[in-house]
Amino acid sequence: MSVERLTVGRLKKIAIYGGSFDPVHHAHLILAREAIETLGLEKVILVPAAISPLKKAAPVASGDVRLAMLRAAIRDQPEFEVDECELLRPPPSYTIDTVEEIRRRECDAVLYCLIGEDNIEQLPRWHRFNELEKLVRFVVLDRTGKQPTHTYQLIHRRIDISATEIRRRVAQHESIRYLVTGSVEEIIQREKLYREHST
Repeated sequence: MSVERLTVGRLKKIAIYGGSFDPVHHAHLILAREAIETLGLEKVILVPAAISPLKKAAPVASGDVRLAMLRAAIRDQPEFEVDECELLRPPPSYTIDTVEEIRRRECDAVLYCLIGEDNIEQLPRWHRFNELEKLVRFVVLDRTGKQPTHTYQLIHRRIDISATEIRRRVAQHESIRYLVTGSVEEIIQREKLYREHST
């Protein structure tokens, strides 16, 4: 970003948005854009996980393909950035390790951690959670419309799109147009992803 946009004494605001992104879809991007506008963020760093510690199943698509889909989805959008640090580390992917790594190079920033509403219940079980909550401000991305049961800042937009549904539609030869970007759909077709139904 330009020096002109950063006033003296003001910290940058950067959000870290981790997940499987298997595949990345419009709900991810719409809510991330909403976070930029609501919080006044300089950028959102999208971090694909190798294997999330609290998820039972590994991602269906490989790390390299999920990385390619993310980069294709945010092409020409300077407020978005992709970081492959979790794919380069041995799994499982701990958010605290990612936050510490990004903080080292973004030492002049306030860090936010964008999480899905479905992660709230397990949040206290996250690795080194007591340390993590001192390093970031958690912001919940909610696409359900349910009444919140937490006190974290909320970014809400009701969007009924999920990666599970996209994978099911691909397996059943149904259209995913308008659920993902055209560039992501091209990669899914080219790589023959999700042809077998998975949850």
